[in-house]
Amino acid sequence: MIRGAASVVAASMSEAPVGVFDSGVGGLSVLGEIRRLLPNESLLYVADCGHIPYGEKTPEFIRQRCAIIADFLHHQGAKALVVACNTATVAGVADLRRDYPHWPIVGMEPAVKPAAAATRSGIVGVLATTGTLQSAKFAALLDRFATDVQVITQPCPGLVELIEAGDLDSPALRQLLLSYVEPLLAAGCDTLILGCTHYPFLKPLLKQMVPAHISLIDTGAAVARQLQRLLAERRLLAAGPASETRFWSSADPIHLRNILPALWNSSGIVRSFSL
Repeated sequence: MIRGAASVVAASMSEAPVGVFDSGVGGLSVLGEIRRLLPNESLLYVADCGHIPYGEKTPEFIRQRCAIIADFLHHQGAKALVVACNTATVAGVADLRRDYPHWPIVGMEPAVKPAAAATRSGIVGVLATTGTLQSAKFAALLDRFATDVQVITQPCPGLVELIEAGDLDSPALRQLLLSYVEPLLAAGCDTLILGCTHYPFLKPLLKQMVPAHISLIDTGAAVARQLQRLLAERRLLAAGPASETRFWSSADPIHLRNILPALWNSSGIVRSFSL
């Protein structure tokens, strides 16, 4: 009986959902990669849209938001946590791993290593938020993986806010994005790192702006693979079928509900997250 009960508990844990959060809708790009790789996993997503952008907040404020959201998802029964935000990862993931030592937690980091391996010109461009580019973690990535290449960084203020509004193709967005990309191309970059989880939603537009030989690299798929590894190690991979993805927003949930079809290719129930 004890052995059977343990098996039931293990099975129940494996079918528990995976919690994912971001400062806004950008983490939906990571959520999509998780869904593609792990279709049997049930997913929970918190968009902290009421406090976006994180890049303009203090590290202490971001750590507080990470702690509040992680606690919420933990109480929702999440078996693992994905911090689908580069800025939040830099500020808060170490504290989360300290506070939840037995909880599988996956964070984000700009794709410096694969970009350094992919470049042929030896010049890599990074599109990211100011907070990510100024972080010690980003500097450490450059020291570790980019000693043999030239890395040119480009802060991109304003892009996150436009994407949050559901704007993926307006003239204003095109002009702003082009102003960030053109200097990198002029400098000889043949590889561009999309260093914010919002930016993969701009890939179709970027492909219109850059020559065909330019590589666009983000880390969403790598995060999904790391989540798969951690769940497999703990025998927590779900057998499925997945339940409907549940969403929360700390801003007006109607706004997130309205743009979900464009960013998630599906509608969904969005609840208010007021903590």
